[in-house]
Amino acid sequence: MNIDIENIAILEFITPVNISLFLILLYLLYSRFKSKRNTFIPAPIKPELFQNFTPKTLKRFNGKETYRILISIKGNVYDVTSEKRLYGPEGPYRNFAGKDASRGLAKGNFDTKMITSPNEPIDKLLDLTEEERITLDDWERHFQGKYNIVGKLIENI
Repeated sequence: MNIDIENIAILEFITPVNISLFLILLYLLYSRFKSKRNTFIPAPIKPELFQNFTPKTLKRFNGKETYRILISIKGNVYDVTSEKRLYGPEGPYRNFAGKDASRGLAKGNFDTKMITSPNEPIDKLLDLTEEERITLDDWERHFQGKYNIVGKLIENI
């Protein structure tokens, strides 16, 4: 029986550890170069159209009647649906959902008495103090930086 020294040298490398490392290497190479055909591609996001809202048309976007939650501040309408926990039916700012929140934010009062009825003309905020105007401007900058503007608030027809 002839035992070849080359065969013995090869057999020395075939150990459970080396086999495991080789299989791991094969798996990593396979994972790296396999086809990307099964990659999930989400549906494209449908862009929101910029539109005009009246106080009457805005009021239904309160998180109850529709899924979307919109709020108006200084004439701009913001989509705050992403923060339903704040502006939705159970949120601390729920009174502003579907309404013009300008007066309440300026005065730091989130009560319903700060909300102008949808049947009345838009609040011109002429009686705000300088400090309240600055506060409202700060809120407006906050909303502009965080939410999409989806429309303008215009008077009821």
